[in-house]
Amino acid sequence: MYPEKGYDVPMEDEDMVNIFETDWYKKINSTTTPGEVLKIYRQNAELTQEELGRKLGKFSRQKISDLENGKRTIGKEVAKKLCQLFQVPVERFL
Repeated sequence: MYPEKGYDVPMEDEDMVNIFETDWYKKINSTTTPGEVLKIYRQNAELTQEELGRKLGKFSRQKISDLENGKRTIGKEVAKKLCQLFQVPVERFL
C-alpha cells in the first residue's frame, strides 16, 4: 500500500487485463465518433477549444467545435497533428 500518495494499491499480483481487448472497449469504440474522441482527449488535457485550435495552427474555436460535433471530418493531416499532440495512434482520430 502507498498511503503517502493518498491511495491504496494492493501489493499482491492481480490478473491484468488489456482494456483494448475487452468486449466493453470494442463496443464503446465502435460507437464513439472521431469527434467525440477528440473532445475526450482535449478535455483530459484541460485545453479549451481555443487553446487546441492555436496548438493545431490557427484553427478557430468554431472549427474545433465543428470537428468535435461531427459537422466537419477530421482529415489525415489534422489527425497526424492530433496524434503528435496527444501522443496516441493516429487511428484514434480517423
